Amino acid sequence: MAISFYSCKKFLTLSPNSAFDEAYVFGSVNDAYSAVIGTYATLTGDRGYGGRIQYYFSNDCDESYCNASNTITIGGDNGPKALCRYNALATNTELDAEWNIYYAGIDRANHCIKSIPQMHLYTNGSESDKASLRRLYGEALTLRAQFYFDLIKFWGDVPAPYIPSVDQPDLNLPATNRDSIYDHILNDLALADTLLPWRGDPGVTADERITKGAAKALRARIALFRGGYSLRAASKQMERPADYLKYYQIASDECNDIINSGKHHLNPSFQAVFKDNLDAHRLEPNGEILFQVGLSGGTGVSDGRVGFIDGIRVNGNGMGSDWALPTYFYKFDSLDVRRDVTIASYAINGSGYYTGLASVYGPFVMAKFRRDWHSNPATPANSNFAYTGISWPMIRYSDVLLMFAEAENEIHHAPTAAALDAFKQVHVRGFNGDESQMGAIPSDYAGFFTAITDERMFEFGGEGLRKWDLIRWNLISTVFSETRVNLAKFRKLEAPYNNLPAKMYYLNNSATGIVYYSSYYQPTPATPPAGYSSVNWASSYLNNFENDWAGSFVPNQREILPYGPQTLSSNPNLHQGYGY
Repeated sequence: MAISFYSCKKFLTLSPNSAFDEAYVFGSVNDAYSAVIGTYATLTGDRGYGGRIQYYFSNDCDESYCNASNTITIGGDNGPKALCRYNALATNTELDAEWNIYYAGIDRANHCIKSIPQMHLYTNGSESDKASLRRLYGEALTLRAQFYFDLIKFWGDVPAPYIPSVDQPDLNLPATNRDSIYDHILNDLALADTLLPWRGDPGVTADERITKGAAKALRARIALFRGGYSLRAASKQMERPADYLKYYQIASDECNDIINSGKHHLNPSFQAVFKDNLDAHRLEPNGEILFQVGLSGGTGVSDGRVGFIDGIRVNGNGMGSDWALPTYFYKFDSLDVRRDVTIASYAINGSGYYTGLASVYGPFVMAKFRRDWHSNPATPANSNFAYTGISWPMIRYSDVLLMFAEAENEIHHAPTAAALDAFKQVHVRGFNGDESQMGAIPSDYAGFFTAITDERMFEFGGEGLRKWDLIRWNLISTVFSETRVNLAKFRKLEAPYNNLPAKMYYLNNSATGIVYYSSYYQPTPATPPAGYSSVNWASSYLNNFENDWAGSFVPNQREILPYGPQTLSSNPNLHQGYGY
């Protein structure tokens, strides 16, 4: 027994071979790099920006809606589609899964933020080592800011650990007021700005890593949310802080720095951003995409279903589950090229021919990442493989320009010359650079604000931003009510939709693109002409469509999700709010 006890004691005092402490993990620049790349990985996969966040958490809104099988009549699946319909219950396990992924990312970031500045090489290494480690430190700060920003969008006040869980004396943290978290991560991003290089600086390789422009743009975005409206736990009302202009000034300053840096520019072609770059698995060459999530590997852990969940179906393959509202399609100016990049109204059959889109969900799908644009490599027509390797754009330079324009208008209560110029750069590109086609830009405060809200809809359709913009402007309830009325008018072909086609006729056996017989804006003949087939257009929609879309939204409650069941049961200091 004594021999056995001694042997057991001796064994227990040994460190297992797989136990690596922080000093080991952060023992070199390469090891620190691996730790930060592991933090980036939290953004990927089905639970990250490869699926759930932009397609389920960010729908429904007045531009799009998710597959309509989850309806008021059905009662909701209490799964991912319930997130779109605003009928997620507090028993929905999708909430826990997303929550856990985010806090895993925060913990990874916290290890990097703690350990990288403590590395011997951080202060005593070569100039190259020190520059590399400073950048990695800045990336970790930026990633943690992104994780917290998304958590606040979804749940409002959340626990906020800023040190690794292994150092945390109590893991059961209560919810922290979101303003405190916002202020913390805004300060983090100000620090990251001093650590990160610009895109195109000497020695900075063109890749998907965070640079100074990305940190500044994210700080501007978060500042607008900090100064915007949000649902408050105490009042159960949408409110904005009294000092909101302070945060609009931060957004203006950060965007102005990016604009004046000369490091980022708009791609002259809106379509090329998607078809020739993102869908072609290439980096956009003008620096228009300041921050994107790199997706690859062909699995639900590291890749994404971008262009599979949304986009068109080819030979019946692809989900095509992100449907554009008809009212969104018809809100575009007919000459705005962004409409036919953002929205597609066709499918491709097994023979490779383009057909009209016959569906009970309507003839329009969100399609910036459509399957027939995938290249380098292409997605085979006969493949139903879901993971496309298409990276997700988080912040584009057009967003920087429009955030700057919005902030300047709010600060000065009228658009400045610089704000008008920033807006114009985005707007005129939508008309292929033809100023004669784009109309006048309002020069008063209210008119310019309305123009900004519309321009962001036209520019970022299908990119997961619209719902959150509507919330921070406190417009979501008003816009939803207006959209529901307009959807009913569209279905009934009542004014202003009374001259639209009930059906459309498309050319048979077209292998180069969809060809419709007549205009989107005029009634069509009663019978199809020779060589054409018919597809329902305005007549696609069922009687309950406008009620199923965003059907369970409740103002001053459903702007925020409930905490998930496991989250609550594992943390006694966290309590459900907002009427859930």
